[in-house]
Amino acid sequence: MPAYADYSDEELAILLQQGDEQAFAEIYDRFKGLLFVHAYKRLNNQEEAEDVLHDLFAVLWNRRTELSIETSLSAYLYTAVRNRIFKLISHKKITAAYVSLSQTAKEKGYTVTDHLVRTNQLAVLIEAEINALPPKMREVFILSRQKNLNHKEISEKLGLSEQTVSKQITNALKILRMRLGFIAYLYFLIKF
Repeated sequence: MPAYADYSDEELAILLQQGDEQAFAEIYDRFKGLLFVHAYKRLNNQEEAEDVLHDLFAVLWNRRTELSIETSLSAYLYTAVRNRIFKLISHKKITAAYVSLSQTAKEKGYTVTDHLVRTNQLAVLIEAEINALPPKMREVFILSRQKNLNHKEISEKLGLSEQTVSKQITNALKILRMRLGFIAYLYFLIKF
């Protein structure tokens, strides 16, 4: 029985391609420590370095018949580890960017949604208070603020004097200011 520790890297690579499990075990034993140190120096994370090595050796065994080693086995393995490290780092950056973007969108979405809910609630409250005004005052107020008619147009439409229209609007605003509070009243003035 051959002593696999005595075989060269190239001989082990050929035996690996032929499906020799002991050749694979020798390659693993020969390179795992050096490759781990190499991966750990780049990643500064023991679990990630171990994951890189496990992935490398799993792929090495599963694709042993497809292997095309143009250089030495050690160069092939170091290159494979380096590529996996780059891929992992790139994946981590993409994941971090996605999480950050997702968090930002979530925060903005929440803020926009919260703002819309509050705006809708305030609009309902204002509408309810306008509907609670006395009928003639409500009619004058709606024509002024929602239909954008001036005092003269309202007085002609309703058959009232301009002074009465002005007084009705002033009284409606006072009532709304009292019932709604200052913030809601400001919102109402801006919105309507």
